[in-house]
Amino acid sequence: MPTILQLTDAHLSPRTRLFRDNLALLRTWAEANPPDLVVASGDLSLDGAGREEDLEFAAAQHRAFPAPLLALPGNHDTGSHPRTMPDQPFDSERLDRFRRHLGAGRGLVDLPGWRVVGLNTEVMGTGHAEEAAQAAFIAEAAAGAGERRIALFLHKPVFLTRRDDPTFDYWSVPPAARPALAPLLDHPGLRLVASGHVHLHHAFVQGRVSFQWAPPISFVVPPEMQEGVPGTRITGALLHRLHDDHVETELLRPPGLLLQDLEAVREETYPRGAK
Repeated sequence: MPTILQLTDAHLSPRTRLFRDNLALLRTWAEANPPDLVVASGDLSLDGAGREEDLEFAAAQHRAFPAPLLALPGNHDTGSHPRTMPDQPFDSERLDRFRRHLGAGRGLVDLPGWRVVGLNTEVMGTGHAEEAAQAAFIAEAAAGAGERRIALFLHKPVFLTRRDDPTFDYWSVPPAARPALAPLLDHPGLRLVASGHVHLHHAFVQGRVSFQWAPPISFVVPPEMQEGVPGTRITGALLHRLHDDHVETELLRPPGLLLQDLEAVREETYPRGAK
């Protein structure tokens, strides 16, 4: 039975020791229980979109885990849609920086009976050439899955409420970009859609598909910033066990894991008014 350790939103930088202890506790757990694959579902770095040293440091910390790494970009790694991150829009320079340290930003890993697909949500809806390249990759990954079950990983949730919700928001894939995901979302073998970004732990099932929002390694966000968004404010990681036809997901919270609020660490992370 293959296992996938999902890490998300570590927000690491050589400029601060914040969040390193939480990652170290999870690495100790992984060393005692090695997974078949580690998926880092975005925001590995504190500000890789602006500082290459943050990406370099975050990459080294994540590659220290005892399994192959599939790293996916988050908005703080590569920038994002200009409506949500006007000061750090997704562009080729930021994508190339990510790729130097962490790979393509999308990928496919076949495990026994399963196809694991990782996508770049930060390019979605931007019109960048990588968006069209990724759409072709999605179609090929779905078409070639055969009888395998599919586990899909991305930084942002596909949606917060429902797939056809037309609302553009900070927390989910832009509505206009969701149709490109249809080859995977409508595939009969899809069993898992796992994401990060919202800094909440939440799970729900639609049909035969388990939707999992992984908790952050780093910090939680004040409720007033996420009005109406469901989930529990905790830190941790997820372990996905891939059975023959379903996924069993376990919340990992090793003893000693810190729970920090964004407001308590804002001056060391994302000070208001900073560029």
